[in-house]
Amino acid sequence: MIIDVHTHTPSHRDVVPEDEVSYSSVANNLGPVKMTNTWADYDAGTGAADLTIVFNIQGRDGLRTQPVTLVDRLNQDTADLVAADPARRIGFMSINPNFSGYLDEFEACLELGLRGIKLGANYQQFDPLGAPARELYRRAQDRGLPILFHQGTSPVRFAPLRYAHPLVTDEIAMDFPDLRIVMAHMGHPWTRETVVTIRKHPNVYADISAMCVRPMMAYEALTQATEWGVLDKLLFGSDFPVITSARTIEALRSVNDPVAGTGLPKISLEAIERIIHADALTALGLSVPSPAN
Repeated sequence: MIIDVHTHTPSHRDVVPEDEVSYSSVANNLGPVKMTNTWADYDAGTGAADLTIVFNIQGRDGLRTQPVTLVDRLNQDTADLVAADPARRIGFMSINPNFSGYLDEFEACLELGLRGIKLGANYQQFDPLGAPARELYRRAQDRGLPILFHQGTSPVRFAPLRYAHPLVTDEIAMDFPDLRIVMAHMGHPWTRETVVTIRKHPNVYADISAMCVRPMMAYEALTQATEWGVLDKLLFGSDFPVITSARTIEALRSVNDPVAGTGLPKISLEAIERIIHADALTALGLSVPSPAN
C-alpha cells in the first residue's frame, strides 16, 4: 500500500472561478504551481497513492488578523472530502491555538471524524512551546491523535522560521513522549537536525513531502538518513498540490541522478521502495479506513 501522508484539501469542490485561480511561483523550483484546485484535481494528483491523509492549515491566510472563534469552514471542508471517499482518505484537523475557542473546535473536529492534527506554527504564528499549544498536544496525546507539523523553511515573510525548526520538535517530544509526530518535509533545509531528532524519539517520524523538487537536497537528506540509520522512519508524502504523488514516486526512484558518474555514495533503491510503501498507519497509530467509519 502506498500512503501519501501529506496532501492539502482542495480549495473548491467542483469549479474554480476564473477570478479565483491563483498560482505560486515560490512553492517549488519546477515552475508555477496552481494553488486553487478541485476535488477532481485532487483525485488526479494523488491517484498514485492507495490512501491519503488530507488537511488544511487554519489561519494561514490571516496571519495578522484578530483571533476569532471557529474562524472558517476549513475543517468541515476536509471532513466533506473524506466523506466522499472514506475508504481512501483520512482527514486531519487544523487548529490554531491563537484563536479563542480552539479547544472547542478540537472537540468539534473529533465529532467530524477527523483523526489527526496538522499544525504550522510558523504560518499560524503561535508559539509551539507556549501553554495553549502544549494543552493541544496533551489532548492529542491523551486521545491518541498524531500531529503532523510543518517543519523547515517557508518563503512567507511573516512566518517565523524559528517556530518551524526541528529542534523545537525535539523539545515537544521530550515533554510528550507518547505523542506520535510527523516532521514534514524532513525539516528542510535543516535535514540533519531532523534526522537526529527522529533517531532520538521512538514516536517521531519525518515525511519526504516536497523534498524531491530540489533533487540535490533530497539526495543529501536521504544520504544523511542512511548514515544515521533512520530510513525506516521516513514516510511517503507528496505535498499536493505542490507536487503529485506520481511525480514524487518518480523523483524518489531517480534520487541518485544528481551524483551519477561520481564516486559519491548511492542510496539503495530497495530502501527507496520501502519509503514509498512505508507503513504510515502503524507508525501513526491509525487504522485502515472503511465506509463504515
